[in-house]
Amino acid sequence: MDKFDMPVGLGMALAMNPEAMQKFTSLSERQKWEVVSGTHAVESRDEMKKYVENIITAY
Repeated sequence: MDKFDMPVGLGMALAMNPEAMQKFTSLSERQKWEVVSGTHAVESRDEMKKYVENIITAY
């Protein structure tokens, strides 16, 4: 799988949530791509925070 660029908002939200960051780093490249792709529908900082919190339970 090709490498991808981390969206700034996702990177910032992950940095604020160490548990989600740990979970994200343990994902496969395909799963990381899925997470990054899903951020395109996020429209606010609060939505991104909730999206990142969901990584913990969704994967």
